[in-house]
Amino acid sequence: MKLKPVRQYSQTARAQSAEATGKRITEAFLARLMKQWYDEITLDRVAEDAGVTVQTVVRRFGGKEGLLASTVKIIGTQIDSRRAAPGGDVSRHVSHLVEDYEQIGETVLRLLASESRHPALTEFLDYGRRSHREWVTTAFADALGGLKAPQRERAADALVVVTDVYAWKILRRDRQLSPTDTKATMSRMVVAMLAEFSKPKSK
Repeated sequence: MKLKPVRQYSQTARAQSAEATGKRITEAFLARLMKQWYDEITLDRVAEDAGVTVQTVVRRFGGKEGLLASTVKIIGTQIDSRRAAPGGDVSRHVSHLVEDYEQIGETVLRLLASESRHPALTEFLDYGRRSHREWVTTAFADALGGLKAPQRERAADALVVVTDVYAWKILRRDRQLSPTDTKATMSRMVVAMLAEFSKPKSK
């Protein structure tokens, strides 16, 4: 009977250690994903960064695809936190969106460029596409809510396009606009789209 608490403590300690190890591995992978092409990331480097063996990484995650799948929720939580903007103010929502792109935009662009060569990325990127559309429908719910279903879907499509990471890339990287000017331009595009779809149809 006296051994049972010791055994339970040992099991709890092992579980906590395993959880901490898994967290170090996913954080090491995510850190490399944020600055390298997917092709360039090796399990050797991830293991070295996390202070574990490659065998530990493989045993825990199976490989790079498993690591990629495990980082989806982490990245999703970070994005949701950066994009959160209470209220219906367009400029505030777009400001938070651009700030998010400033953090993760280059990473997303690299992953999109690699998608055709690495099918494993599609599931990851599809999650991002769904999440972005959900953000659009939530952020601009007040304006979209007054539209009929078919028109609401078309308006959401348009808003997804004008707030997409490629729109940010064109303004920030190709046109070399400042974050402030990028926010202003994207806000104007959103306002224009909302106004267009809110117009009464001509008879």
